Amino acid sequence: MENTVIKAEAGARTRENGAPPGELGWHLGMVLRGYQTLLEDAVEGMPSGVRGFQVLSTVVHRDPPNQQALGTHLVIDRTVLTYLLDDLVDAGVVERVAAPSDRRARKIVPTDKGRAVLARYEERVSAAEAELLAGLDGSESGDLIALVGRLAMEIHRAQPGSSPCEAMDHLP
Repeated sequence: MENTVIKAEAGARTRENGAPPGELGWHLGMVLRGYQTLLEDAVEGMPSGVRGFQVLSTVVHRDPPNQQALGTHLVIDRTVLTYLLDDLVDAGVVERVAAPSDRRARKIVPTDKGRAVLARYEERVSAAEAELLAGLDGSESGDLIALVGRLAMEIHRAQPGSSPCEAMDHLP
């Protein structure tokens, strides 16, 4: 906790690591911009780009019970989600089926092709993430991923409707 202690130095407030309050936002913005650029390159050719990758990844790894739960998890408006899913269905990577719990609802399931496509893109995304984190050693990058993940989940619990995509749109 020593690096979070704020002290006064020559009339300016700084943390022990030398960063003034507010600089965290600049750092996070730079990391997000770098990540966004690398991720967009990594998912080039994926139906609906980054959003298509996120939807397919969520469908495969989280298996949401229905389309509404998928949209809620990703904080995607249902109208927008419908268009994203149309693109993914047309590409043959997902299917809409009746949800087992409610036949009126739709569950989104990956196709075999979708699992194969996701595996290829996950390799590319993994390489992009490794490139982004190349300036850190292995334990530092692992610690950063764990800490950011923990912080993100705390924020998500406190603000469940917050959209990370909207935050990206408002970076300076």
